[in-house]
Formats: sequence, C-alpha cells, structure tokens
Amino acid sequence: MAKRVHQPREDAEFDFILGMSGVLVLAYFTGTWPKAIEPCRAMDLVVGDIADEYTGRLTAVRTDITRCPSATKRYGITGAPSYVLLKEGEAVAHGTGPMTITEVRKFLDGHL
Repeated sequence: MAKRVHQPREDAEFDFILGMSGVLVLAYFTGTWPKAIEPCRAMDLVVGDIADEYTGRLTAVRTDITRCPSATKRYGITGAPSYVLLKEGEAVAHGTGPMTITEVRKFLDGHL
C-alpha cells in the first residue's frame, strides 16, 4: 500500500481527511468478507499506484466498510470494492468492482 493512501480507522477520521483535503478525494471502499478480499487487495495496488501518480491532485482514502459505516451509508455503498470520487465532500462519480489502472485513470481524468 502506498504511503499516500489514507486508511481511516473510523468515520470521524474519514471525515477529518475529507475536511483537510484541498483536492479531489478518491474514496475506495473495501470489505473483509470472503468474496471481497481478493478484489479489494488487487485494488490496493492499483489505488496505491494512482495515489503516487496523481500526487498533489488527488487524495486517496482506503475505507473499510465495517470501520466507517456512516460514510458507507452516506455514499450508498452496497458492495466492495466500490469507489466514490468526492469534490468538497460531494460525490461527483461512483464506480464498483475491480478496475485496471487505465480504467481508474479514465474514471478520474474527467474530474481533475
């Protein structure tokens, strides 16, 4: 996991990170149930690379669904991995399922 990917331990920390970010936020939601583990681990690598590539333009936040239930509910997350692109705390794009780095770039580039 890249050092630039934040990993909040609770909803309050998730909200703090959002409030401190002056750039777009890619919140990607992960799960720990059996069918979610492998796709979420794969996305850890992709999002880590994206966080490094988009330094200064994007804040990446790895959000565990069970640790941040309010954020999960607020953004309508129903499965993992899922993604929400946030601008000033408001969702501007949603995505679900595993993505390649190219697909994540396309997901982001229209909003940067």
